[in-house]
Amino acid sequence: MAEQFDMVIIGGGPGGYNAAIRASQLGLKAACVEMRDNKRFGGTCLNVGCIPSKALLHASELYEAAHKDFESLGIGFTSLKLQLDKMLAQKEAAVKGLTDGIDYLFKKNKITSLYGRGEISAPGLVTVHGLDGTKIDLACKNIIIATGSDVMPLPGVEIDETRIISSTGALALSSVPKHMVVIGGGVIGLELGSVWRRLGAKVTVVEYLDRILPPMDGEVSKQFQRILKKQGMVFKTSTKVTGVEKLKSKLKVSVEPAKGGDSETFDADVVLVAIGRRPFTAGLGLEAVGVKTDKRGVIETQNFATNVPGIWAIGDCIEGPMLAHKAEEDAVACVELIAGKPGHVNYDLVPNVVYTYPEVSSVGKTEEELKQAGIAYKSGKFPFAANSRAKTNHETDGFIKVLADAETDRILGVHMVGVGVSEMIAEAVAVMEFGGASEDIARTCHAHPTRSEALRQAAMGVEGWTMQM
Repeated sequence: MAEQFDMVIIGGGPGGYNAAIRASQLGLKAACVEMRDNKRFGGTCLNVGCIPSKALLHASELYEAAHKDFESLGIGFTSLKLQLDKMLAQKEAAVKGLTDGIDYLFKKNKITSLYGRGEISAPGLVTVHGLDGTKIDLACKNIIIATGSDVMPLPGVEIDETRIISSTGALALSSVPKHMVVIGGGVIGLELGSVWRRLGAKVTVVEYLDRILPPMDGEVSKQFQRILKKQGMVFKTSTKVTGVEKLKSKLKVSVEPAKGGDSETFDADVVLVAIGRRPFTAGLGLEAVGVKTDKRGVIETQNFATNVPGIWAIGDCIEGPMLAHKAEEDAVACVELIAGKPGHVNYDLVPNVVYTYPEVSSVGKTEEELKQAGIAYKSGKFPFAANSRAKTNHETDGFIKVLADAETDRILGVHMVGVGVSEMIAEAVAVMEFGGASEDIARTCHAHPTRSEALRQAAMGVEGWTMQM
């Protein structure tokens, strides 16, 4: 007979492993199935996404700072050498340390770990097709699908992870390309493109729409593109890639205006395809058991429950932003609902972050969204050029903008460009989660000198009493 569980989770990424841990904490017997052939939990995020990319972003930022900035700070040295193999090795060490940590948590919480492809054979039954060819049946009261997402392919451009690469290949290039073309001006393309630019590559970003970071606030997008251009990135917006030809020693990239017009070609050593991600829901047996998906493969849910009783879904494979922290919130809420407790995620307050240099972060509504909805609002803005800590550290690019309801002063959106804003956005999220006003931040004491004072000054600016400009 199949072993009986309260819950079987298919997928071991941020959604899956957090669901398993929360289930155990609530006294539920849980199993988690991961199909990654390296037998590491953590999903795309820990293995080939958030974590390794941050390791390379950090290392490349230090390399460029040593190359360009140390002399002006009074730090002299005789030589500087890029050791790419060591940089990649420390990235892998970070990944291994964190994925090993999940194994430890699973053992501590008595969670059953299985490696293979999980398939829903029937409601309440998951078949695990093991990496060694074996099959195991797991009987359960509830199934959570947490299979995440995969790279969105570009028709006519075949990814080989050597010269035409996805984000996975961009984390493991054996040498710095002379010219990298990034297809897509979103978060992934800008982060990974910035890594290789700092290490010496010429980077050209081709974006179909008229600006980078299309979902973000327009002013943020415009100023951020200006900053990246000053750093050396080349941008071709309102442009589409029509083909990539593989030649013996180079790639020939063909582009044309998005709205039609004359085409042009240019050479590249590496092309990074970063046009987005799509739900990973194929091969799970969804059709056989009747779980509904839309034409994109997104699983349709209501409070994480699918249309089939006892089958739930979370994270990237359901509607909402494809972000690791969103999947973690889904995981906790879903398991708590299964356990008979209240479970809820406020999707209006899921922060977005771009981990470039400087960083970009945002939460809530953009100015464009507020205007389109006809909501009257006030805006307060403060540049890092006027912030004491930023000036002291020679990190003055960027600004913070606070948007608040014109009548109630309730904060509707906060948008940041600057060093360290990935950490600073949490204050805005917390205040907004409790329905706070711009005055709540404006009248909260912030340590001096810190970059966080810029958020306070922007909040003061909503009512016109900024102090430091």
